[in-house]
Amino acid sequence: MSDDRYIIMDVSEATRAVDGGLEVDVSVSPRSDRSGAEGVDEWRKRLIVRVKAPPLDGRANKEVEELFKKVTGCRSEIIRGQTSRQKTVLVIGDREAILESLRKGL
Repeated sequence: MSDDRYIIMDVSEATRAVDGGLEVDVSVSPRSDRSGAEGVDEWRKRLIVRVKAPPLDGRANKEVEELFKKVTGCRSEIIRGQTSRQKTVLVIGDREAILESLRKGL
């Protein structure tokens, strides 16, 4: 069952347009039973992302980057929060296409 606070806000509230792409603020839950986007936390203004990988040796970060590439089709990299659950992911490419992919990917 989904908590309503994760589905009210549009994903665009957790993003910022930058030169060459889109920054996405995320909250990561490592060691989850499944990987994928859970929704958007309206209080933190972050996309909720679950990954199976543990937060060891950058494995969870790598899985987050791979998840964004799979959803958007664009290269991505974590630019802030490498050692935190609160991260900022830079997705490189056309901003509107990336945003539309994120909306559909949820």
